[in-house]
Amino acid sequence: MTRDEKNMGVLVHLASFSGYLVPLGSILGPLIVWLMKRDEYAFVESCGRNCLNFKISVIIYFIISAILMFVGIGFFLFGILAIFDVVVTVIAAIKASEGESYKYPLTINFIKQRVY
Repeated sequence: MTRDEKNMGVLVHLASFSGYLVPLGSILGPLIVWLMKRDEYAFVESCGRNCLNFKISVIIYFIISAILMFVGIGFFLFGILAIFDVVVTVIAAIKASEGESYKYPLTINFIKQRVY
């Protein structure tokens, strides 16, 4: 695996932090990198698919937490979910820099692996 391939894998994961600056950036950032490089690097294909599946899942969990704010527990869940999102994304970026494809926990698989 080349250094460029690892760097692009890391970039896929770290691009999701753009969601803290741009609405839906947590999905758009990794999606742009993934779409540009998935055919060139198999590692980026794997990292991008895992990252996008996780970020879509997290958005769903945030929506559920927002709904649960009406009964009070949503505030706690929202905070825990935000911390969880940052921690596992950093872990995924570190794993990608080591050349490993990280499988995020609590992920719903929306984007399946392509069959050739």
